[in-house]
Amino acid sequence: MPEERPAESTRDRVRALVREVLENAAPAEEEGDGAPQTSPEPPPPLARVVNVAPAAAEVPAEARKDYDRDESSKTVITETDVRGLPEGSRLRVDEGARLTPLAADIVRERRIELVRRVPRRGSRAERIVAVGADHGGFPLKEELKGFLAELGHRVRDFGTNSTDAVDYPDFAHAVARAVSAGEADLGICIDGAGVGSAMTANKVPGVRAAACYSVKVAVNSREHNGANVLTLGSGTINASEMRDIVRAWLNADLTEDRHRRRVAKIDAVERQYRS
Repeated sequence: MPEERPAESTRDRVRALVREVLENAAPAEEEGDGAPQTSPEPPPPLARVVNVAPAAAEVPAEARKDYDRDESSKTVITETDVRGLPEGSRLRVDEGARLTPLAADIVRERRIELVRRVPRRGSRAERIVAVGADHGGFPLKEELKGFLAELGHRVRDFGTNSTDAVDYPDFAHAVARAVSAGEADLGICIDGAGVGSAMTANKVPGVRAAACYSVKVAVNSREHNGANVLTLGSGTINASEMRDIVRAWLNADLTEDRHRRRVAKIDAVERQYRS
C-alpha cells in the first residue's frame, strides 16, 4: 500500500474537522416540522419616501429646496408661468400675486407648492434696494443711499464710485439684474436724464422700470404699472425733489385688480419675445 502523502493527510483532517463543526452547529428541528429552522434574511433597507407635496414641517430643512422656479416679479401668475413644472414642485411668487383660474387649476392638479416672497425680516416697510448710477448721477446716488438708510431700508450699491466717466448701461443692467433675480426687492438708477437707464433696465426679464420726474408720476408708476425699478435724472431734479419722489415711490403699491390685469398684459407681451 503506497505511503500517504503529507498534503493529502492534512487536507483530509481539515475536511473532517469542518464536517464536525457543521454537524454540531446545525439548528434543532421545530416540533411537527421536519425542516430545520433557519435565520430569516435581513430585510432590505427602506427607501426614503417623501410625500409629493408635503407641508414644510414634514420635510427636513436640509432636504428642502427654496423653490424650483421664480416668478416673484409678477403680480399675476398665468398658465404659461406654471406650465412645464413637474408634480410637487415649488413655485416662488410675490406676496400679493394672484393666479388666473387656469393657472390655479394646474397648481391644484399637480400639487405645486407656492412659496410666497415677502419683504426681508418680515416687515412691509423694510426692503432691500439696489442702487446704481453713472458718473453724472454719482453725487445724487450717495445722497440717496443715506436717505434710504434713514427710511429703514437696506442698500446694495452697484456703483459707480466716483465722478470718473463711465457708461450708464453697465450700472442700470446690474441693478435690474439684481431685482430680476430676487436679490433685491426694488431698484433705483440715476443718470443724467433717467431715460437711458430705464431703457437698459427694461431689457431685463421681469423688470418694469419707470423714469420719474415728479411725485405724481412716481406714484402712478407703482400703483398703475407695478414698477419695480425707478430711474432718476440728476440733471432734471435736485436732492430735495429726489427725496420726495423716492419716498412716494416706495410707499405706493400695485393693489387694484384692474391695474394688476393690465400689468399682466405687459408681462404677457414680454413672454412673446423671450428666446
